[in-house]
Amino acid sequence: MIICVCKSVSDRSIHTAIHAGANSLEALQFECGVALCCGKCENAVSDLLANHNNASTPCGAAPLNFVNRAAA
Repeated sequence: MIICVCKSVSDRSIHTAIHAGANSLEALQFECGVALCCGKCENAVSDLLANHNNASTPCGAAPLNFVNRAAA
């Protein structure tokens, strides 16, 4: 789906840039050119970025810690 009509940027292009390390609106503006002309796509781009950031946060699971014990 086209997110930025001015630059013809799709949601796939934005997702690709996010997975490549673009972690802010400014980074996506630099990488994809979104939200630089009319600005109407800025909310949609910010939502895509927020959804990615929310999905990539830890779920709260704690790592396992193993204890080495000497044989008796």
